[in-house]
Amino acid sequence: MKLENFKGIVTGGASGMGRHFSLALARAGATVVAADMNDEGLNSLVAEAAGLPGKVFVHKADVSNEAEVVGLVEKAWELTGGLNGLVNNAGITRDGLLCRPDKETGEVKTMTLKAWQQVLDVNLTGVFLCTREFSSRVIKHKTAPAVIVNISSISRYGNMGQGNYSAAKAAVAADTEVWGKELARFGIRTGCVAPGFTETPMTAQMRPEMLEMMKKQIPLGRAATPDEQFQGVKFIIECDFFTGRTIDIDGGMRL
Repeated sequence: MKLENFKGIVTGGASGMGRHFSLALARAGATVVAADMNDEGLNSLVAEAAGLPGKVFVHKADVSNEAEVVGLVEKAWELTGGLNGLVNNAGITRDGLLCRPDKETGEVKTMTLKAWQQVLDVNLTGVFLCTREFSSRVIKHKTAPAVIVNISSISRYGNMGQGNYSAAKAAVAADTEVWGKELARFGIRTGCVAPGFTETPMTAQMRPEMLEMMKKQIPLGRAATPDEQFQGVKFIIECDFFTGRTIDIDGGMRL
């Protein structure tokens, strides 16, 4: 699929890598519906996208809420005149160790069920809901060929302090393969990008010493740029013989 023919949803599209993906697709002539919970981010995205070759529409939605996802896909279908693409990018972190004894009191603190469930709800259930609603409409209305790009993470290999996030991102990569097999007969391809440490507004707020420590773990000695992660998204969209696989873009880093 050529990028200019892409008509799709980008979840988490108002900030970080999702914002970069939305704008990069629009620069290539694509039609994008950016979904996010951040009103300010969505409004500024519309302003930033003005004048680009493609179009950027925005829609506020919580991807962990089934009714809101149904509404998102319905609205996006109407705005684009029929979807053929989806980028499942929305994600959150609620980091913490499974169990950690307090150095002073000896009390054992644990990851809360709320922190566990919030991450799975957004990072995994949200991907499931968006993929289900998107795919069922494509199949019903016969708008294939279509493509789904999921965003996993290097943390899928298991990152200390991210048991919830690692579980969700590993499952996203696994489901990319499952859905690649299930949806191929309907003309729907799947692909997954697993970013390593990447420059975003969130990482820019890290303490300098923490940033340097992270970079020392990367063989290439630096963080990725959002555009380097977009190269993976672009490849999956454009390569019509690619499905069910995950591309690690991590600078050679292993956790």
